[in-house]
Amino acid sequence: MLLLDRPGITGGNLVEALGEIGEPTGGRVDVDVGHDSDRIGRVCGYSDRVNTPTRRPLDRHALWSLLSEKSDFWTSIDVVQVTGSTNADLARAARNGAGEGTVLIAEEQTRGRGRLDRQWSCPPHAGLMMSFLLRPSAPRERWGTLSLATGVALEETLRATAGVSAKLKWPNDVLIDGKKVCGILAAVENGAVIVGMGLNVSLTEAELPVPEATSLALAGAEEVPREQLAADFLAHFAAVYRAWDADGPAGVIERWRRHSATLGRHVEVSYPNGDKLTGRAVDIAADGRLAVAHLDDAGAETVSHIAAGDIVHLRPRA
Repeated sequence: MLLLDRPGITGGNLVEALGEIGEPTGGRVDVDVGHDSDRIGRVCGYSDRVNTPTRRPLDRHALWSLLSEKSDFWTSIDVVQVTGSTNADLARAARNGAGEGTVLIAEEQTRGRGRLDRQWSCPPHAGLMMSFLLRPSAPRERWGTLSLATGVALEETLRATAGVSAKLKWPNDVLIDGKKVCGILAAVENGAVIVGMGLNVSLTEAELPVPEATSLALAGAEEVPREQLAADFLAHFAAVYRAWDADGPAGVIERWRRHSATLGRHVEVSYPNGDKLTGRAVDIAADGRLAVAHLDDAGAETVSHIAAGDIVHLRPRA
């Protein structure tokens, strides 16, 4: 739910973005993976990759074929071998008038960024690093819930397609068994919303960037070609997004509550200005803000609604 607009900041300090909005270092290198239709059935299984990673590039043609059968929302998909940041690339495309439904997937990012400008990386062909461009007709004050909608769509896709149960950590992380498998961030550029996500698919234990991370392979997910995983997610997200755009965010918020790993937990909130707050996450508001019950300076219980901040799940109290 964290949005970055230029030149002014809107949405109550919703100011994080996946990557810098600018020129990627080193440009981008396109890859033509050919038309080998049999490849989609031969992508190396997760169990093999955990021991001896052998990863093939995404087949854009197979992906587009699968997606076209499932959804008419998406207008173009580009797969590149390496780029600085897919969000930065689509931000530039948005400034040049790119339409809704544009998707960019990179096999490798050299300047991927997470929240609070943390560096994010993934070995080539081991994840799904994608950004997509939306031009919502919904009022701008709703746009901050699009990261939540993305998380809901991904959680439901992972359960249906990969057979794994995930949970959602506010505001934009997807967890399996308490470990992060995907991060989601969004940015506003030229009247468009660019949603970026990085999903760890086949990373081994040794390849994880931090001990708190995981991958679908390590979580015991079903062996699913990345083309199918991407197509299923994009098709499901399109349905979620259309309902969000037409009917408002209430349905997304309710589904997020059901899938939440945060609600009911004791949490520490770190605000962008460095302040901290400790309390219990009790609800999520209609605009996506997290409601945290805590004691005020006088010792009375109160509830603060958090628009932007970093959340740590604390251990249950003894």
